[in-house]
Amino acid sequence: MTDQLNLFDASAKAAAGETQTVAAEAAAQTLATAEPAPADLPDLPPDSGSTVPPALPPSASGPADDIASPADYAARRYLEYAMSVVTGRALPSAADGQKPVQRRILYAMHRMGLYKSPRHVKSARVVGDVIGKYHPHGDSSVYDAMVRMAQDWSLRYPIVDGQGNFGSRDGDNAAAMRYTEARLTPIAELLLAELDEGTVDWKPNYDGANDEPALLPARLPFCLLNGASGIAVGMATEIPAHNLREVAAAAVNLVKNPNFTEDEVLALIPGPDYPGGAQIISSPEEIAATYKSGRGSLRVRAKWKIENLARGQWKLVITELPPGVSTATVMSEIEACSNPVAKEKAGKKVFTPEQLNLKAAFLSSISESGVRDESGKEHAVRLVIEPASSRQGQDDLVRMLLAHTSLETNASINLTVLGVTGTPRQASLYSMIAEWCRFRLATVERRTRHRLTAAEKRIHILEGRLAVLLDIDKVIKVIRESDDPKADLMAHFKLSEIQAEDILEIRLRQLARLEGIKIGEDLAKLREEAKGLNHLLDSEPALRACVAAEIEADAKKYGDDRRTLIEADAKVTMSDAKTVSIVDEPTTLIVSKHGWLRSRQGHNIDPTQLTFRSGDSLLACLPCRTVDHLILLDSNGRAYSIPASDIPGGKGDGIPATSLADFQDGGKPCLALAVKNEVLYLVAADGGYGFRCKGEDFMSRGKAGKAFLTLGEGEAPAIFMPAPATGEIACVTRDGRALVFNIEEVRLLAKGRGLKLIDAAPGKTALEEIIPVVDGAAAKLKGERLEICRGNRGGKGKLVRAARK
Repeated sequence: MTDQLNLFDASAKAAAGETQTVAAEAAAQTLATAEPAPADLPDLPPDSGSTVPPALPPSASGPADDIASPADYAARRYLEYAMSVVTGRALPSAADGQKPVQRRILYAMHRMGLYKSPRHVKSARVVGDVIGKYHPHGDSSVYDAMVRMAQDWSLRYPIVDGQGNFGSRDGDNAAAMRYTEARLTPIAELLLAELDEGTVDWKPNYDGANDEPALLPARLPFCLLNGASGIAVGMATEIPAHNLREVAAAAVNLVKNPNFTEDEVLALIPGPDYPGGAQIISSPEEIAATYKSGRGSLRVRAKWKIENLARGQWKLVITELPPGVSTATVMSEIEACSNPVAKEKAGKKVFTPEQLNLKAAFLSSISESGVRDESGKEHAVRLVIEPASSRQGQDDLVRMLLAHTSLETNASINLTVLGVTGTPRQASLYSMIAEWCRFRLATVERRTRHRLTAAEKRIHILEGRLAVLLDIDKVIKVIRESDDPKADLMAHFKLSEIQAEDILEIRLRQLARLEGIKIGEDLAKLREEAKGLNHLLDSEPALRACVAAEIEADAKKYGDDRRTLIEADAKVTMSDAKTVSIVDEPTTLIVSKHGWLRSRQGHNIDPTQLTFRSGDSLLACLPCRTVDHLILLDSNGRAYSIPASDIPGGKGDGIPATSLADFQDGGKPCLALAVKNEVLYLVAADGGYGFRCKGEDFMSRGKAGKAFLTLGEGEAPAIFMPAPATGEIACVTRDGRALVFNIEEVRLLAKGRGLKLIDAAPGKTALEEIIPVVDGAAAKLKGERLEICRGNRGGKGKLVRAARK
């Protein structure tokens, strides 16, 4: 059993990649020991619904022998590993916005003097320093993190200034670290400048030879400014970038006014500000709901412009892309639509109707060599798309591209962060800013105490110097004649040990007369400084005003204009773009009784010349337009809508209707008609019940269709035809009866059974046909014969011909 436990222990260590560190130890290395701010900001929202791993079992810190079984031991070790990933790798801190590897890179570069370095140094030198002193992992993990920190398309405010090939927006990898160079950007000052002023706690590095900061004293909430992305065990984070000025304005108001509400914060931060710009088309209500819950997605669209050329020609130029989308991605998507890959079906590679129609739409809209990437130094993103014809509708082309490429996409938001205490939590935007404000107030208070201690120490030393300068000859005599100069100086001049030590180490040049004047001036300045620092510590409003003023100054120095436009608009879906991309032209749909579908161009089709498979025959020959829909009514009264453009043409028998519609419960197609959304139609069962409806009522989103005509026992659909707008109709049964009444007596419904049109029943007395009355005649019904058939809807009608056998 001991060998098994040791094996589990070794596996856990290897998986964690670090020394055994339980979650409690990881959480303890934070600002928990920092003195609290003079006054609390509004309480953070409760962590209800937060994604937080469960606490370790009581035996987690006990010896291995206390574990009941290897399964319990493995569970505990896996939980430790999971917490190690969560707290030590994947999630950023709400305080400084950095993951541990990023924090260690910044600290190492700071210690190397690259904070204000006039030159770059080899990236390999930085990586070596990081993995040698602070981050005991592979060099690729460190270098990849540093590369991302230098990419202006990944971070809204890059904190590493890279020189050389640091990758591209299209996903190209950076050059090897021996070829690239790096230094810190000026904005890194906001993360590192106060590091040595007692602002944060320190912890030993992995081998205890050095110390590293548990957090960086961030002067702004970088977790929101640059965002973060990471996947842990059981949780993930996806924080978008935001505009510095907007976030700073919200932080200033929250620092000044603890009662500043969440809605007021959201009014100052309307939405993310992505590095690549683009446009957010989600509504303000959707954005606010996402920020309040901390989870959701926003719809983001590319920006484009139309450049007019000579002789009426034009081209579409994409200038900004949604986050995570590159020009290479868009070009590959256009290529996939223009040249689709055949799908495997019944052992053969075939193209589906959707693929063929989409290919035709793209080839008819975009010229053969009309897509090229002109991005470069002058234009970060410039994707040029030339239409196939200058007569091509500009809006039609844009909508087609938005629907079928990543030019319009969803951007996820998941505000999962590590709190200041090291606890992972699902936060809202408001709680993230509030928590950072608490951290900043505590940091500034610690900085103030550190500066006050340093000022008081310096005042103490200068007071000692000033005291001895008044009688320098006696000082020299005491030192020359004494066996213990420090003790004698302390006795003769009433100096402290620190002051006496300073006098003994002072240089002769500092004994000049002018030096005494300078000491007096320095003392006055230091006492004034100490007075101001004491005021900050004693007055909560003064401390808050100081923090707010610093935030405003940083925002003025480093802030810039918003890049991402926020303008609500309806998203473009494939169904929206379908009617745009389809060329509206005449076509004829041919439906066989066995359910085979095909189309022919134009309307000059002779049904008698059509051929069918053995045993099959014509059900319907329907002249229509390519933008219309074919509606199939099956034997169960279910309606299936198929776009006319999806039905392939060419020679042959066509395709089975089952490839475009999933017939339910054994239903078979029995009636077919090409419909338009705005036209009225008349449907009825052979039992004599029916109703009018609009063409749009037949439409369904999926292949499974929709329940449409309710049938009685033994009934089947009998009538499916365009309904006359006004006038009369004649209902004729199989037994030769006819009933004429006004079409307006037929109710307009979206679906159902309808009203009784004529007294009929399935079988010999079934409803057979409905004929519109035109110019006082309905087929052979006219004159006196038509007159005697007039009656009320639902009646038996009059016998006009012999019954059909």
